[in-house]
Amino acid sequence: MLAATASSAVTQGVQIQLADPGLAERSPGEEFAWSVRGTGAGEDRVVPFRAHLPAVFPLFATRPRYAVRHLLKTASVADAPVPFVHEPAAAHAASGTSYASTPEGSFTSRVERAELTDLKVRVPLPAGLLDEPALLASFIDYRVLVRLSVVENQTLLHGSDDKAVTGLLDLPGIRTGSLGDDVYASITEAAAEVEETGGSCDGIVVHPFTYWELVRAGVLGQLGAAGITVSRTRMIPRGQVLLGDFRAAATLLVPGVASLTLLRGQGPDGTDVVEASSRIGFAIHLPQHFLLLTSD
Repeated sequence: MLAATASSAVTQGVQIQLADPGLAERSPGEEFAWSVRGTGAGEDRVVPFRAHLPAVFPLFATRPRYAVRHLLKTASVADAPVPFVHEPAAAHAASGTSYASTPEGSFTSRVERAELTDLKVRVPLPAGLLDEPALLASFIDYRVLVRLSVVENQTLLHGSDDKAVTGLLDLPGIRTGSLGDDVYASITEAAAEVEETGGSCDGIVVHPFTYWELVRAGVLGQLGAAGITVSRTRMIPRGQVLLGDFRAAATLLVPGVASLTLLRGQGPDGTDVVEASSRIGFAIHLPQHFLLLTSD
């Protein structure tokens, strides 16, 4: 996960501190704290990683809270635009009982290229934190990386500012439906509707308010038994539910390009800032395998 050299380099006036090969593998926070030790006042420093930083937030390993990323298959790719097959539906129609009368019998296909973009978040550092390596490492691992995961949820759902990633809620070709007063009936009906295009509904994204209603009603366990993983995030509006065959319909592309950067004096009132960055791409193979429910 970490770079394998102990040397430093200067790029565009910013010193880049690379990892120490003589030390055991550290967490991103530990690596950052080790790398910025002794940094002079006014000196920025970039600590690069060959990793996807949102994926290494420690608490993902110990509690079943799923980000949007957890619903998707992930592919390691080169740091360049990625070719993939896009297979949209000619039209949305109910499936018949022969292959020729199924929607996928008339799917078209073409090769497209997914561009890459950088997820970024800046977090101010409390005064004195740079002098406390263990505390700094914990702050990076538990507070900064979780914020980057929120940015990733936002990007996967709403798209990136540079348009490299089209968000799932705005996909051309996505199917839509109504989220009625009986949210449980709406979800189960929509899950079956996802499978009209030949997919298998394996994931749902909901707002936390909807998630905990599913828990209260005892529906969450039933969805899990049916093979559906539920992701909850504030990045989806309360009145929307996104269902889909996530693993077949889309791929999260990870080139393993990431960094943690110490930026001196660029926070509020001249405070220091850490910027976390992790590069991704997003290939949408089958937009019709997603169905978005919206309340009236």
